[in-house]
Amino acid sequence: MASYASEVKKELTTLEVHPEHARAELSALIRMNGSLSLINHHFVLNIQTENPAIARRIYALLHQLYTVESDLVVRRKMKLKKNNQYIVRLRQHVQEILADLRIIEADSFQIRTDIPEDVLNSKQRARSYLRGAFLAGGSVNNPETSSYHLEIYSLYEDQNTGILQLMNKFDLHARATSRRNGFITYLKEAEKISDFFQVTGATSAMLKFEDVRIVRDMRNSVNRLVNCENANINKTIKAASQQIENIKFWQDNYGLETLPPKLQEIAQVRLANPEVSLSELGNLIPSGTISKSGINHRLRKLNDLINSKRSPQQIGEEV
Repeated sequence: MASYASEVKKELTTLEVHPEHARAELSALIRMNGSLSLINHHFVLNIQTENPAIARRIYALLHQLYTVESDLVVRRKMKLKKNNQYIVRLRQHVQEILADLRIIEADSFQIRTDIPEDVLNSKQRARSYLRGAFLAGGSVNNPETSSYHLEIYSLYEDQNTGILQLMNKFDLHARATSRRNGFITYLKEAEKISDFFQVTGATSAMLKFEDVRIVRDMRNSVNRLVNCENANINKTIKAASQQIENIKFWQDNYGLETLPPKLQEIAQVRLANPEVSLSELGNLIPSGTISKSGINHRLRKLNDLINSKRSPQQIGEEV
């Protein structure tokens, strides 16, 4: 069964983009998943992924932007049931393409790990670059089964800093940290993860995420209300039990008729209605309705009076 992250990436690989924006996406994919080797005095570019849809995307973008031939190689992993490795291999015009994508300096062949200015200064290119970065090094938790978390992993700190800058260009409140010999930019807020999907073009993923988030948040709200209600019920039961015990103690030892009239009245009503709340108790007073705070005041005076007649040991036993 495909993971939620795989479903998001599959949707992203189906989007059609303008060549200028495709260039930004391909730049991120190669910058994060590409490696260079020298074979027979010629540079060979390998772009590796475990996702076949992403491999096809890389292959398609290369052919959309440049008139070159490339190979799609599959390495099958039998040990420990690891995923297959898909490699898009480019042997032609490697230097020219990498220079055009601002991954290397054309004159010195020096590799650049920062994000090009034309991407940083254009929201549309930024969207495409973030799409490529997520395809290359991104992951997101399934919102149905775990906490909200989306991240993009980078090997280089300046690359990570650039991704952070691009995300926050769209007010995503992204954060960055180091991890496992690399760096990550991440989102923890559900709304911002949904916004990221919208920014990168994963509309279906965004709608599904919102549906799950709304249901999950509603379920959590209901659970909190139920827990709060249960806690209040338990508190009410405990308080009522203590009141009943105190009133019975006075009744057995002194008689309720010895209580002041108002306290005698509340004691008789409480004994007759041990299960009701203070608000409900206030409506049952024969002399007239009393507010919840008024009932609470009388019961507190009654408890203080009764406890003054009981030994400390008796009070401790009841508590």
